[in-house]
Amino acid sequence: MTASADASVLALWYWRQMATLAKLLKRDDRAVAYWERIAAARPGDAVTLAALAHLKATTGNRPGAVQLLREALRLDATKAGTWYNLGYLQQEEQRHEEAIESFDRAIALDQKLDLAYYGKALSLIKTGRLDEAIAPLKMNIELQPMSPFGFYQLAHVHHRLQQPERVARMIKKLSVFEPQVARQLERETGVVVGEQMVR
Repeated sequence: MTASADASVLALWYWRQMATLAKLLKRDDRAVAYWERIAAARPGDAVTLAALAHLKATTGNRPGAVQLLREALRLDATKAGTWYNLGYLQQEEQRHEEAIESFDRAIALDQKLDLAYYGKALSLIKTGRLDEAIAPLKMNIELQPMSPFGFYQLAHVHHRLQQPERVARMIKKLSVFEPQVARQLERETGVVVGEQMVR
């Protein structure tokens, strides 16, 4: 390894450390600046671009983050997490059809990416495709059986489809490990399971 290559490796390491420190100190502008230096020093590195995109998204620069994620995916379209992050930002911007497509790409690459199923379901719900939202919500629940979010959303889908017995089933399941969420669902849907909730 040459001296200049050593310097580059040391510079990259230093910039990463400084970006981490800046983030800890809530100096997001400095963290972004260091990650931009890293990206400039490593052109064509999809992982670096995705990391910079994540930071830009958390600092409120969603358009910049989307642009970086698209560039990262142009360089390497095999990263499920990058597709998920793109879908998440598209969903935040109410671009639900694009988000569904991105979540589908993420799922095709990683069938255990529970968040992609959940995100897809939320966008399907937002576009009024309630029946289509059921399958991804069930997959999210299968992959994350102790998380209340999939159960909660699925109960509301069943409620909107006027299926109170299925709402009751979700409430009963939630009552085992998230009784507060189960009670909230009872209030929101009017489907009261009552004494049966106590196990």
